[in-house]
Amino acid sequence: MRILIAATALALLGTGPALAGDPANGGKVFKKCKACHQVEAGRKSPVGPNLHGVIGRTAGTTDFKRYSKQMQAAGEDGLVWTEETLAAYLEAPRKYLKGTRMAFPGLKKEADRADVIAYLKQQSGQ
Repeated sequence: MRILIAATALALLGTGPALAGDPANGGKVFKKCKACHQVEAGRKSPVGPNLHGVIGRTAGTTDFKRYSKQMQAAGEDGLVWTEETLAAYLEAPRKYLKGTRMAFPGLKKEADRADVIAYLKQQSGQ
């Protein structure tokens, strides 16, 4: 019985907040991001990389030319954007990855991060 309870608890811990995100609200929150990022496939972003298909992508590996050296190094070291890593990054980008060029201070509300991730997944067909 204890093993079953422990296994259930571990399984629940593995489900991140993004699984419960609301993509409709995420689209509203994403408006804060649109000054720098696009999410539609094939569109160039004015300042930051296009985020279409970001979940599952190795950090710093699109055709975007202005990644920081730190972002490129993080990708070379194995950073992959999962729902969990993206949620941690979006909370405080400059704390998560020192030297990132992303000037945005982050999304402090866990629900906003979950909603944006759900929106990114929806827009990417994931």
